[in-house]
Amino acid sequence: MEISASMVKDLRERTGAGMMDCKKALTETNGDIEKAIEYLREKGIAKAAKKAGRLASEGVVEAYIHGGGRIGVLVEVNVETDFAAKNEEFRAFVKDVAMQIAAMSPRYVRREEVPADEVEKEKEILKAQAINEGKPANIAEKMVQGRIEKFYNEVCLLEQPFIKDSDKTVEQVLKEKIATIGENMNIRRFVRFEMGEGLEKKEENFAEEVMKQIK
Repeated sequence: MEISASMVKDLRERTGAGMMDCKKALTETNGDIEKAIEYLREKGIAKAAKKAGRLASEGVVEAYIHGGGRIGVLVEVNVETDFAAKNEEFRAFVKDVAMQIAAMSPRYVRREEVPADEVEKEKEILKAQAINEGKPANIAEKMVQGRIEKFYNEVCLLEQPFIKDSDKTVEQVLKEKIATIGENMNIRRFVRFEMGEGLEKKEENFAEEVMKQIK
């Protein structure tokens, strides 16, 4: 069954869940909106979405150093109360986020932070690639829309596959934690340093090294 924009909009208004979560729920339930609502509740997404507007000004800044000082990450994750900030599950999630940043090198937390000129430049590159593959200009334009999503998946932390469960994005895991802990949470900002970054050096697979640590 084709999932229309109006169906997604209706589900979003009724649950407060994100557009992509609503579309997935409707796809999984073959367009049945009541079952889709149940699906979102089972996943904790609808519950998490209702908490999303609440102020989260407590939290923690987590530091993660990898490989004897070769990669360093600082990440700030906010939660509503100091009590929740001391919760073991919250702390474990923040540590996982820091390791995610070390392994997968995102540049932004969410797609809204990506500068418009960077997106346009990437679209131009993607269009040129499609045309070089022999695609007509109109087809190349459509291909860019799909490929720009992959770009966001790579550079935006929330859209990356979670290192401990690649079937979920970081954002999906965040929403699950919001539902479990019972408070709004927000990955606010991060900085990642890589020793010798920008200098000529041998190729090293830091992502693979970090992944070995979490297994």
